[in-house]
Amino acid sequence: MIREASGAELAPGREVPAGGEVRVAQVATVRERDRFIRFQEEVYRGDPWFVPPLLMERHEFLDPARNPFFRHADVALFLATRREEVVGRIAAVEDRNFNAFHGGRTGYFGLYESVDDPAVAEALFGAARAWARRRGLASLIGPMNLSTNYEAGLLVEGFESSPAILMPYNPPWYARLFEGCGLAKAKDLLAFSRSSHDPVPERFVRVAEKIRNHQGIRVRSLDLRRFGEEVERIKAVYNSAWEKNWGFVPMTDAEFDKLARDLKPLVRPELCLVAEDQGEPVAFSLTVPDVNQALKRVGGRLTTWGIPVGLARLLYWQRRIDEVRLIALGVKEGYRRRGLDAVLILDTIRRTRDLGYRGGEVSWTLEDNDLVNRAIEAVGCRRTKRYRVYETALD
Repeated sequence: MIREASGAELAPGREVPAGGEVRVAQVATVRERDRFIRFQEEVYRGDPWFVPPLLMERHEFLDPARNPFFRHADVALFLATRREEVVGRIAAVEDRNFNAFHGGRTGYFGLYESVDDPAVAEALFGAARAWARRRGLASLIGPMNLSTNYEAGLLVEGFESSPAILMPYNPPWYARLFEGCGLAKAKDLLAFSRSSHDPVPERFVRVAEKIRNHQGIRVRSLDLRRFGEEVERIKAVYNSAWEKNWGFVPMTDAEFDKLARDLKPLVRPELCLVAEDQGEPVAFSLTVPDVNQALKRVGGRLTTWGIPVGLARLLYWQRRIDEVRLIALGVKEGYRRRGLDAVLILDTIRRTRDLGYRGGEVSWTLEDNDLVNRAIEAVGCRRTKRYRVYETALD
């Protein structure tokens, strides 16, 4: 029998695995939350593509007092153990803003990690489902860490390279475990890559320049001297641009402002573009250096025995980052299907090359967003990774 710390049954009638009983308990203390965070180190030990997140950042991310996401969501973290050894983890989330925006009763699951053992996966999903049922939710989608505004999807294609900044990574066997627990595909998310050395197709250049000249659109760099004002302008475009997309939930002002503050140290203003129509922002794109290249060198720690060795190494390797990630490109309602995305993509490619980066990733897009995907492929990008969002009914 698998039980929560409270003693409530999570999966009645399950056979005890031959390797020993799997117990699932909800995280209740700071120490247990630290075990939850550090379990990743066991799963990915020796994996050449894994990028360890900074431990201090993960603690802040999961701290309700410091992450504004928790102001409109309830999050339960669960640890699975066998003979006192941690063998898995999962988060279950009820985002009240998401359900108010979509008019549904959907929960998320995320932050999943485990050993390659179906019994562990069943126990973890049993805990998440039971928690969600008790809250009256009708389905779970995920993985979301903690929503589509953060890391989303399970990597199912493209295991031959490290993830870009703010993109997930996982072992190949997770898909098998998820599907064995009855989860089904809800949507795929795509990532594309491009080398700066590849020429931009002439036809694409002609079309983009014609759009720019015909519509009188001005593209400019982000002004860091007026960072607060710029964030407010981009925020309005962001919520308008994505409001009809699958899985979207508007960020609160506090969430958006925190994300902007977190990204500010990484920003190169030449790669953060704002398109204006008579001075009004109508589209934007956000591209940042792929700091995961540097994070991979410090192993998730900035200090060793109180000495900031990791920080020095991080600063050293940050100066050697040679790839970028285009994180977001949005066009305001009323300006779509006018080719502004082509203008922003062309300018991003040119600036990336001029700044000396060898290429980078465009991610993520919805698999059925044909308009955007065609534009990305038309400029010479190739699909390199696929991420899958799963769903499961709770009835």
